[in-house]
Amino acid sequence: MCCESKKRFLLLYATQKGQAKAIAEEIWQQAGAHGLEADMHCISEMDKYNLETEKDPVVIVISTTGTGDPPDTARKFVKKIQDKTLPPDHFAHLQYGLLGLGDSEYMFFCNGGRTVDRRLQELGAQHFYDTGLADDCVGLELVVDPWIDGLWLALKEALQLQKEKEGMNSAVDAVSSSLSPAPHAVLELKLSSEVQNLKLEDEGARGSDVLSQKLDDINLVASARDTEPSLVRSVPPVSQSALNIPALPPEYIEVQFQDTQGENPHLSSLISEATTFEVPVTKAVQLTREDAIKTALLLELDISDTAFDYQPGDAFCVICPNNVNEVEELLHILGLSEKRDDFVCVKVKQGTKKKGASRPQYIPERSTLKFILTWCLEIRAIPKKAFLRALVECTSDAGEKRRLQELCSRQGASDYTRFIRDSNVCLLDLLRVFPSCRPSLSLLIEHLPKLQARSYSVSSSNLYQPGRLCFVFNVVEFPAGPSRPVSRRGVCTGWLAELVAPLLHSSKNTLDTKGESSATEKISIFPRPNNAFRLPADPSVPFIMVGPGTGISPFIGFLQHRQKLREQHTDWEFGETWLFFGCRHQDRDYLFKQVHYLTSILCFLENGTLTHLKVCFSRDSSTAEVAPPKYVQDVLRLCAKEVARVLLKERGYFYICGDKKHMADDVSDAIVDILSMEMEADRLEAMKILAMLREAKRYLQDVWS
Repeated sequence: MCCESKKRFLLLYATQKGQAKAIAEEIWQQAGAHGLEADMHCISEMDKYNLETEKDPVVIVISTTGTGDPPDTARKFVKKIQDKTLPPDHFAHLQYGLLGLGDSEYMFFCNGGRTVDRRLQELGAQHFYDTGLADDCVGLELVVDPWIDGLWLALKEALQLQKEKEGMNSAVDAVSSSLSPAPHAVLELKLSSEVQNLKLEDEGARGSDVLSQKLDDINLVASARDTEPSLVRSVPPVSQSALNIPALPPEYIEVQFQDTQGENPHLSSLISEATTFEVPVTKAVQLTREDAIKTALLLELDISDTAFDYQPGDAFCVICPNNVNEVEELLHILGLSEKRDDFVCVKVKQGTKKKGASRPQYIPERSTLKFILTWCLEIRAIPKKAFLRALVECTSDAGEKRRLQELCSRQGASDYTRFIRDSNVCLLDLLRVFPSCRPSLSLLIEHLPKLQARSYSVSSSNLYQPGRLCFVFNVVEFPAGPSRPVSRRGVCTGWLAELVAPLLHSSKNTLDTKGESSATEKISIFPRPNNAFRLPADPSVPFIMVGPGTGISPFIGFLQHRQKLREQHTDWEFGETWLFFGCRHQDRDYLFKQVHYLTSILCFLENGTLTHLKVCFSRDSSTAEVAPPKYVQDVLRLCAKEVARVLLKERGYFYICGDKKHMADDVSDAIVDILSMEMEADRLEAMKILAMLREAKRYLQDVWS
């Protein structure tokens, strides 16, 4: 290993979208200021480290993806440590600290980190530092920042213990001295009474930049009447505080424009997760009326000429581009409009101080500038604080520079959460309101994450519709607001809606041959199986489906599959099926009520495939003496005895699909109430029963936030 054993620790990260890697890089950068060297590797690079023989402390940063799975980069590692033949003392020599990343909007919060943590403990490994679980729902930095702050003392103690065991007490003193919280990273920003004279004075520090400012005579607020903070304006105490800002990330990418011609890479080269398929969109229908609050579209893809396979309940991913107008605007701001079609060569900058610097795998070594901004970089990504810190150096206006510093500082953490994170602000939004900020293309490549393919639930059955794949989505709308001057659509849903516009016939709520077009558009997709959301293996087992809005999507596939099985196996016994569906208005957004081509919900009910249908409409008015239920959880409570019978007596399955925050949690609470009431048990006992159903994989969720 390249690091001195006296000061070394092993730093591993497992990332899906780049967050865990960015945090690991922050730890690596800070380590030097504490007299340590982090031997940093992706956890997938198992040829570069060996936990079986590792003597130094290990720090692991790991995210969670899907329905609680470890990230793709950690799959081989997890499979290796889950080998049941490993003895319980396999890692007895190992000291580690783990930081897990997750989102509490999802049921299996931080399960990627928890899985690794639990297994390492089972194999005898010891914590030298408490496990941290950071929640992206409220802001990762609320846990990440203090966890990193406390890491250095814990590492110091772990290294001291290690040296004592090795009989190297003399080395302990040296390590302790090097790890003292003495002056190690001080960068002072001194402000004179004129904002224009703002200067940065490097005090020779490299870690956490401490900004000391004299603001007695400075008024950074636009006017005396502006007492409310905003994206571009701060108020006391932030506006008058000395700021602790992150260290400036080292530059590591170099971009060279070339005069040569050629072709851009195929989109399949950007995807490492699975085999991609380019398939035509053969049909499209708008499932909602024009006056519905949300626009729901259903698309049919022709997969007959491919090896693409799926089961009802599976998901798949669509490879989508950034919005063409946003790409053009970004090119204009960068001053690169004239070079949009020029080929660029992306390389690692010589002499960079970034540890293990490499060209991001999702950036082609050679392609056009427009290709990179269109297909490779997530230009809609919420900028991380490290990116804001880098943007400070690209900003010429003193007031704008100060505000960007505030937004990436600890003192401005609340403003960052409110005006950037919670407002879904992206790079373009920042460049619009901070016009003196002019970042380089290389900086964008360094800080913008990979443009992720978007995942959708399959809404069909290959058994019912061979060679066809259907899916449903709402066209996501982001209205303009204080932090975002223009409205916009979702990256993928907006692109798909525009792509299939010629196929849409909103006047007919049906999928027939009129929805076809000779000029067929194609999209690139790849499978993402969901083995945790499958029909019961035994067709005689009853099941309940809860899917309001577009959450009904996978259940159409379930019902299609069940109908075909009923036709093919007339001698089989089939359990009863329940569907709880809800929407706002019966006549505006009752999805699949009259989609004849796919067989409507009512047809499933009439032919016996669906035995019970319960619907509710949250925004429709009623003249009935007893108001009808508004939400699916209310309807579930009205069917309490039947629900309890299916789950407890008949050992049935319960499926939920849809929004977690505003539906799935309420449904879970309703089930607890139902179990408590029907079993005449207290709420705690009912919660234990629900937990057992989850553990037995009879209470299954496919939810999103």
